Amino acid sequence: MKFTVDVDCTPEEARTFLGLPDMKPIHDLYLQAVADTMSGQANLEQMERMFRSMSPLGDAGMKLFSSFMDLGISAAGAGGTTKKDG
Repeated sequence: MKFTVDVDCTPEEARTFLGLPDMKPIHDLYLQAVADTMSGQANLEQMERMFRSMSPLGDAGMKLFSSFMDLGISAAGAGGTTKKDG
């Protein structure tokens, strides 16, 4: 037997019902920090520290992301061509 239940609620109501924490204050703080950095009110070192602390794997995650970005940039700079031996 299969049945479907549709629930009409806001995201806030769903979080409350499921017992999930309200992340809005943290989200607002994060967006404000990004906006401050882009407008020149904060420095890049502060943003880097914040991103490192919030990344899923900490420093390891940031290093992995950085290596992926380096690979992408080097491939774009090479015109996406591959090197042939011989």
